[in-house]
Amino acid sequence: MAYNIEKMRNIGISAHIDSGKTTLTERILFYSNKIHAIHEVKGKDGVGATMDSMELERERGITIASAATNVTWRDHAINVIDTPGHVDFTIEVERALRVLDGAILVLCSVGGVQSQSITVDRQLKRYRVPRLAFVNKCDRSGANPYRVAAQLREKLGHNAIMVQIPIGLEDKLEGVVDLVTMKAVYFDGKNGENIREEEIPAGLLEEAKNKRDEMLDAVSMYSDELAESYLEGTETVEQIMAAIRKGTLSLHLTPVFMGSAYKNRGIQKLLDAVVDYLPNPGDIDNNALDLDNNEASVGLKPEDGSPMVALAFKLEDGQYGQLPYIRIYQGAIKKGIELTNTRSGKRFKVGRLIRMHASSTEDISEAGPGDIVALFGIECASGDTFTENGLNYALTSIFVPEPVISLAIKPVDKKSSDNMSKALNRFTKEDPTFRTFVDPESNETIIRGMGELHLDVYIERMRREYKVEIETGMPQVAYRETVTASARFDYTHKKQTGGAGQYGRVAGLLEPNGEQDYEFVDNIKGGVIPIEYIPSCDKGFKACLGKGKIIGFPIVGVKLTIDDGQFHPVDSSDIAFQQAAIGAFWQAFEKAKPEILEPIMKVAVETPTEFQGSVLGSVNQRRGIIISTTEENQFSTVEAEVPLSEMFGYSTVLRSLTQGKAEFTMEFLKYSKVPNSIAEQLKKEQLEAKSKDAKKK
Repeated sequence: MAYNIEKMRNIGISAHIDSGKTTLTERILFYSNKIHAIHEVKGKDGVGATMDSMELERERGITIASAATNVTWRDHAINVIDTPGHVDFTIEVERALRVLDGAILVLCSVGGVQSQSITVDRQLKRYRVPRLAFVNKCDRSGANPYRVAAQLREKLGHNAIMVQIPIGLEDKLEGVVDLVTMKAVYFDGKNGENIREEEIPAGLLEEAKNKRDEMLDAVSMYSDELAESYLEGTETVEQIMAAIRKGTLSLHLTPVFMGSAYKNRGIQKLLDAVVDYLPNPGDIDNNALDLDNNEASVGLKPEDGSPMVALAFKLEDGQYGQLPYIRIYQGAIKKGIELTNTRSGKRFKVGRLIRMHASSTEDISEAGPGDIVALFGIECASGDTFTENGLNYALTSIFVPEPVISLAIKPVDKKSSDNMSKALNRFTKEDPTFRTFVDPESNETIIRGMGELHLDVYIERMRREYKVEIETGMPQVAYRETVTASARFDYTHKKQTGGAGQYGRVAGLLEPNGEQDYEFVDNIKGGVIPIEYIPSCDKGFKACLGKGKIIGFPIVGVKLTIDDGQFHPVDSSDIAFQQAAIGAFWQAFEKAKPEILEPIMKVAVETPTEFQGSVLGSVNQRRGIIISTTEENQFSTVEAEVPLSEMFGYSTVLRSLTQGKAEFTMEFLKYSKVPNSIAEQLKKEQLEAKSKDAKKK
């Protein structure tokens, strides 16, 4: 296969809710001739945006699951992933960024850098993804791309350099001035498909020259050749583009583009920038862990002649079985090739290899390094590594945040029960932040997720896709238990049952640990506990962490040190020391002043300024601590720390307070101590629940 990795780009489109990501992707598909008609978000035209293929997405006008497609622009193959903006679906963004080489950070020209923009930027930085910024919605009233560029610098710490300025704004938006070529660019035709380049309008020429000088002054830092030419006034377009590319790839520069996806302005120039400034797979250093060599880091070569290494980063349940999306980091994949899942050790043959276009598929015979494709009917888990020729490598997996909200669900009949099991099995495989378990005391099925919307979407999907009729309980907060004081333990487990008995003594210290959820320290001297039983003590302590004694939630922030003990040459065993550790833990836990922790959310409310007072009042009523309030363009952003338990139903309250004109996002921030009055109420509820369960039994 003739394979040119330099002509490939893997990009993601990320942004705050309602910044226009999906609308932008729709235009990218149209201008690259992937689709032949433009459709709008929310299915206003009866069809809906191509990348929002799920019925729920079209109804709600939000992206729920990331969707992949591929386009060709200027003879370059571009894999595009459209990601959700809502923080409840943050795992979709995390796993997309894990496999992408570059990104477009979309910002609203009116809203600017918003709360979720900050979250998305943090994710981009975590995976060291070079990005372009696209200031969208320059046709809207109050549009100010200059202010947005300033916010990129101030709020996100970007070296944001404008490489375009607008020709007109709001309803007078006509096009953009390209500061690299010093040409005015207009987008003619019904859908802006005809690009026309003209001289810069006289009224904009002075501003364009000043902005170009600012740009050249910044980008010449990344090219000595450009710096010299700039001083002599002989800089070339090629020198400028090479310097912008170098600065972007080094993560030291963020080129800023602008336009309006909805009004079909600026998208083709943005696609040009993807080709000119974002990395190809060969520009990025990727490494794997060699499992046969103490997980030593091994550099992967983006060459199709090397053994194949790929990461399964996303799973879907397809018509023909499970459908894993994979990113190929090394080597090539062909139909019929035999691969190994290095986590499970299972081998399988590649039957069908496909390229995704939202919900539709295209069969292909092979794919090379850097490509993003999918396989049919392969059983695996999200984050598994596939290799060829016996390579025992693992690729580092995806950051998975812990769920913070739970909900009890109950099927109404046997058919619904069977279908619910199938649905839960599928959803937990697809989404690592969606968890499910059966409570051993109440025998209820509990689902856990990142927020009310997250769980609401899965319940609705169960009803629609699996015809499951279910009843739901009240949302439950994922509380935690911890200790606030140090306490010694000295516990002997002794049991005689005829024949060999059980014996183990464990002594040491339980203390708070603000650094980690759990830490185990072995300070045993002189072999008072034989070395083979030390892991047994660790295992016993860990067995206690799943369910605390105050209200039955997991225990975090503890350090266990063992420094003394005793064994019996006949009666001591692995199980005896596990039991001794369990007894020791609960002995010390009662004395270590345990307390309840609750999840605190970072809440950002964006509201018309006229309703700011009402919003502040509503946050204060919910035990919220106001962190900041900012006002711009008759809009206010209120940021606060609020306990999750106080946020249930807040969307309804906010709608009422602001006539439906405000919106909010929230994400987990930290765990904090529950006030005493609430702790007592939680203990009371726990006792009542136990009493109810006992009566049932």
